[in-house]
Amino acid sequence: MKKLLHIHQNLKTHWVGDGFPVRSVFDYNGLGRELSPFLLLDHAAPTMFPPGEGRRGVGAHPHRGFETVTVVYQGELEHRDSSGGGGRIGTGDVQWMTAAGGIIHEEFHSQEFTRKGGMLEMVQLWVNLPAKHKNAKPGYQTLLKAQIPNVPLPDGTGHARIIAGEYAGHKGPARTFTRINLWDVNLRSGKSTELPLPNGDTAAILTLHGDILVNNDRDAGEGSLLVFNRDGDGITVKAKSDATLLVMAGEPISEPIVGEGPFVMNTKAEIQQAYEDYELDRMGTIPS
Repeated sequence: MKKLLHIHQNLKTHWVGDGFPVRSVFDYNGLGRELSPFLLLDHAAPTMFPPGEGRRGVGAHPHRGFETVTVVYQGELEHRDSSGGGGRIGTGDVQWMTAAGGIIHEEFHSQEFTRKGGMLEMVQLWVNLPAKHKNAKPGYQTLLKAQIPNVPLPDGTGHARIIAGEYAGHKGPARTFTRINLWDVNLRSGKSTELPLPNGDTAAILTLHGDILVNNDRDAGEGSLLVFNRDGDGITVKAKSDATLLVMAGEPISEPIVGEGPFVMNTKAEIQQAYEDYELDRMGTIPS
């Protein structure tokens, strides 16, 4: 069993653009250095937006050296990027964008969601790439709700949506550069389950909603990030109330992390090169 090392919380909220009030659970200058291959995790907690007319979100900006994974729990987003990727994702959908060698993208509430208003909740996870893939071709994966296996947990405990990796013989649709398990888990109050995760992999759980008991030892409330030892091959979770969890596990990348703003590379020189390439329009443009 993977030992729970510590429970982390950050309750401060800030706005990303004018569409996403987010709580930065961790980033690449802090806990992200411990949680390789995961660099950053933002949670846009449930927020009600009134009907509107103007676009809400984040305009064109660059990334290089990693991937972004956006999971929509409520609401609807529209995305466009310089690789030609993009589209609309709604409740239960996921977008997996590979910035790699450099990408420009924008993300806004969909026109329909803006017009009607409603509740928005999402998370965005940054996943590091090994040095040999940091300059790979950028790309975009739309993972619709219907494509993501929704697997019942044993004994009526709940269910797990397998976005990436594998659980009980069910494989997630995301294509990844390294071994990653990313599961959206819902547990019923009073029920417990064991989450099998590979020995040696980084493992963490974000408690989005509800209260849980971990490894029959520690309680964790809503908004908690639980960080586990890499040794061991499973985690036991009991729901003290209905709970929604984001389960992350991945093969560590044992390479230097140098991050600044929207870029995460291996050296300071590579960061400087990324800024130069962006300023000289070498990362492409978003098709009109």
